[in-house]
Amino acid sequence: MGNWLYEKVLPLLSNLPWVLLIGVCAGFVAALVYAIVRTVQKKTLRRSVRESLWGYFFIFPWVVGICIFFLSGVADSLLYSFYNLKLEGGLQLAPLTGTDELGNTVYAPFANYVAVFNKELNYPVTLANFAVSLVLQLPIIISFSLIIALMLNGKIKGRGVFRTIFFLPVIIATGPVMSKLTAQGVSSVPMVSQNTITSILAGMPEFIVTPITDLFSQLILILWNSGIQILIFLAGLQKVPSTLYEAAKIDGASGWETFWKITLPTLRSMILLNSIYTVVTLATGSTNPIIDLIYNATYAVTKGYSYGAAMTWMYTVIVAVLLLITFLLIREKKEKKSNAVWRRDVESARRGMQSGKVRKLLERGKHA
Repeated sequence: MGNWLYEKVLPLLSNLPWVLLIGVCAGFVAALVYAIVRTVQKKTLRRSVRESLWGYFFIFPWVVGICIFFLSGVADSLLYSFYNLKLEGGLQLAPLTGTDELGNTVYAPFANYVAVFNKELNYPVTLANFAVSLVLQLPIIISFSLIIALMLNGKIKGRGVFRTIFFLPVIIATGPVMSKLTAQGVSSVPMVSQNTITSILAGMPEFIVTPITDLFSQLILILWNSGIQILIFLAGLQKVPSTLYEAAKIDGASGWETFWKITLPTLRSMILLNSIYTVVTLATGSTNPIIDLIYNATYAVTKGYSYGAAMTWMYTVIVAVLLLITFLLIREKKEKKSNAVWRRDVESARRGMQSGKVRKLLERGKHA
C-alpha cells in the first residue's frame, strides 16, 4: 500500500495544478469559440448563457492566478505531509518508514498523521473548543451585522461616517495592532467578571466552559470582525425593491412582519455568504489557538514542516466539514410541489397554449 502510494499516486500531486490550468484554459477557449460561431451564424445567445460567458471571462485571470500561485503551493503542502522534508543540501523528500509485526521496514506514508494524535494531546481538545466557539460566535456576528446593516440602510444623517466607523476595525485590528489591543484588555466586556462566569459554569465539561468564557473575554473583538459582513448585508438591502415595502405597508403589514416576510427571505443568499465568510475568518484568525499549535509544530526541531503540514490538512478537513454543515443548514431549500399544484400548473399551461393558438388563428383571419 505505502509503496504504491509513493510510486503511483503521490507524484501526481505536483502535476495536478497544471492539469487544472490546462482544463480551465481549454474550457475558456471552447466557450469563446462557441460564442464566435453563434455570432457568425447570426444566432442570438440566451440571456443566461450570455451572462455566464461574461462572468467566466472576468474571473478567468483570477482562476489562472489561483492555479499557478495558490493550488501549486497547496498541492506541494499535501505532498510534503506524506514525506519527511529535509533542507540539507537543498529540498529533499525522504519517504516515511516504519516496522511491521515481524520487524521488517515498510513504507508508512500516514506516519505524520498518526503522530499528530500520539504527540499532540491538546490537539483534539483544542479542535473541540474551536467547534463550540464557532457555534457560539457565528450567530452573534451574523445577527449583529444584520442589525447594524438595517440601521445604516435607513435615512439617517451622517450615514457614510457611521459606515466608516463600523468598517474601520477591519483595517486597524490586524497583526501587531490586534496583539496590543488584546494585551490591554480592550477586547473584553467591561463590568463582566471572568470568575463569575466560571463559577456559573462550574461542573460542565471543559470543551464547553472554555469557549463560553472566551466568548465573554473577546466579545468586543468578535464584534469588530463584522465589518465585511455589514457591507455585504448593505449591498443586499439596497437591492430589495422599495415597491415591495410600499405594497406591504398598503396591505397593513407591520415592520416586524415586513422583516420576516420580505427582508429576511431576500437576504437568504447573503446570510449564507456571510456565514461561510465568517467561518473561514474565524478558522484562520490570528487569535485562533489551533494556528499557534500548527506554527509551533512546524518550526519545532523534533517535528518539522512535514509534521506541521499534516496538522494543517487535518484541520483543513475539519473546517471543510463545518463549512459543509453551515451550507446545508442555511442554503435555500427547493419546495416540492404537491400533486394539486402540478395539476394546476399543467392546466394553466394548457390554457395558455390554447389561447396562443386562438390568437394565431385570429391574426391569420385579419390578414386574410
